[in-house]
Amino acid sequence: MRAVELSEGEWKVLLALKREFTPEEIRHTPWVTRAREAGVSLEEFYCVAEELNARKIIGRFSTFLEHVKPSAGGVRVTRFNALFHWRCRRAVRFEAGGEIGRHHILTHCYWREGGPEFRNVNIMAVAHGTDKTRLLEHKAAMDAHLAAKNVPVSYTNVFWGGRSEIKPSENFADALPEMAERGDAASGVMRRHDEFAD
Repeated sequence: MRAVELSEGEWKVLLALKREFTPEEIRHTPWVTRAREAGVSLEEFYCVAEELNARKIIGRFSTFLEHVKPSAGGVRVTRFNALFHWRCRRAVRFEAGGEIGRHHILTHCYWREGGPEFRNVNIMAVAHGTDKTRLLEHKAAMDAHLAAKNVPVSYTNVFWGGRSEIKPSENFADALPEMAERGDAASGVMRRHDEFAD
């Protein structure tokens, strides 16, 4: 991973690109208002966006459910966000991911190199729920399933997050004071659950 310097104009376009859409913005030409927001013409907006994408700065666009906010009826849908990790041999990582991904509790399951900071895990999965014990039972079921399928795992762990995502706008330096005021300037740093050993 390498640090990338962005100009103020590039930051404005990036933030306009990555900010969540409101329902009113979902239409045939959503980028017209975003270009205006960034203070550039639509053509320049597209040009900067394409350059950012070519430099691999955009990342990905995706949708996600609000995991923390109560529903319209005031019911809280989740209290715990669990990130499950496994380290498998490279030769079986796709098989392991396929077996783990069968479990309906998961909202995400993917292969990703975690690096030494995360003990070189290469399979990650995410589950949300209101009962921490129940989430750990699901994790144990996944581990038992892998063992039953003779998929060797050399390390596994669970991380707990207070929030399930970092919004792109929170990577912008101007967002730091607001994050600090909310008390989640370190949001996205998952807290380790040490039930699982090497």
